[in-house]
Amino acid sequence: MAYLEAAPSTADQEIEEIVERKLIKEGQLEFESTDFSLTRKTIFEAINKYKGYVSSDQEFNSPGRKSNTIIIRVPADNFDKLLQDATKGVERFDNKQITVKDVTEEFLDMQARLKTKKELENRYLEILKQAKNVKEILEIEKEIGQLRAEIESVEGRLKYLLNRVSFSTLTITFYESISTQTKFGQEFKNGVSNGWNNLIWFFVMLTNVWPFILLGILLLFGIRTYRRKN
Repeated sequence: MAYLEAAPSTADQEIEEIVERKLIKEGQLEFESTDFSLTRKTIFEAINKYKGYVSSDQEFNSPGRKSNTIIIRVPADNFDKLLQDATKGVERFDNKQITVKDVTEEFLDMQARLKTKKELENRYLEILKQAKNVKEILEIEKEIGQLRAEIESVEGRLKYLLNRVSFSTLTITFYESISTQTKFGQEFKNGVSNGWNNLIWFFVMLTNVWPFILLGILLLFGIRTYRRKN
């Protein structure tokens, strides 16, 4: 049985109208913060203000440094405004990369392929209605099944591209350096505090067991007195 071939469409070959460009915008930033909590608060306020959302939020701690990496998805039209507000007060960036990828050609190609495959699927469905025996039915259904898988694949790719175009991605990494002197001072302060707390607990324990201590002293005194008399 001769199967149908996807006929090229003149409308797909020549785009007569001007289409809106499909652009994927992404950014990566890294900078040092002098106030870790304030920087994080500023970033999240900008996210809420420009209707973005956090797709990943990771904090890392290492000797002398703590850092936070936040991956943000934000409506493409709000990308620049969020970037500006989120980094308000930052004087220097260790790393700053903004990239824009034009996927218009791929998007149009996918749309054309999807249209052609759906038209071919409809033609197979019409032929299926006219099939005269089981063999023809099975062969046509096999072709339709393959076409359906290809259609779903193209639809998935289109959906992915639309999501990346509609929502830009901004990755912000900021860190705060912790000096050795500051760390030593904090540890010394903690040590004094812990020592004082332990001393208090020691006296509390004594107040709970003093009757037993007194009894022990009296017993020891009695034993020594008894031995001396004998």
